[in-house]
Amino acid sequence: MPLQTLHRLWRHNPLERGTDLAQAWMLLATAVLLAVLPPAAGITAARAVNAASQPSSHGWQRVSATLKADTPARFGVDSTGGAAGRVIATVRWTAPDGTVRTGETAVAPGLRAGDRTTAWLDRNGSLLRNPVTAEDALAQSIAVGVVTASSTGLLLLGLNKAGVLLLNRRRYTQWEKDWAETDSRGQHRQP
Repeated sequence: MPLQTLHRLWRHNPLERGTDLAQAWMLLATAVLLAVLPPAAGITAARAVNAASQPSSHGWQRVSATLKADTPARFGVDSTGGAAGRVIATVRWTAPDGTVRTGETAVAPGLRAGDRTTAWLDRNGSLLRNPVTAEDALAQSIAVGVVTASSTGLLLLGLNKAGVLLLNRRRYTQWEKDWAETDSRGQHRQP
């Protein structure tokens, strides 16, 4: 049916109304916008989320830290609040001012006391408990991109449907007016 609607743009029909032509152009515009806007919106949103979640964009700095105790050798969500694939452990590191500090952060499971790991400090030099990993940032950016693209596409389809409904209301009003005019000319009465 939509292809027949588009075909009306290039075919002359003496019975065609202005609303039919408007619907055909609206469908063509919606198809073009669906091909361009959702992918562009998805890519833009994904890039924005990815850029915002990069450690360098937050002013984070990487430091080498030493584990103070063994970590559990299991994956999954830790009861202490660790993220999947990481566990919360106590680490010791040397701050930029030369002081030795201790704190808790997410690390890979299965590490032993004394092992070296990477920890992240925020702009103020405080240890981040559960920083976003590159894999987490990628997953978040993909999810946001897909949701944004889908939402944009659904919005365009909804706007097209609303336009068709408005055109149909206009058609029905015109049909009723035409029928009333035809009926009054023929003075058609029912017994």
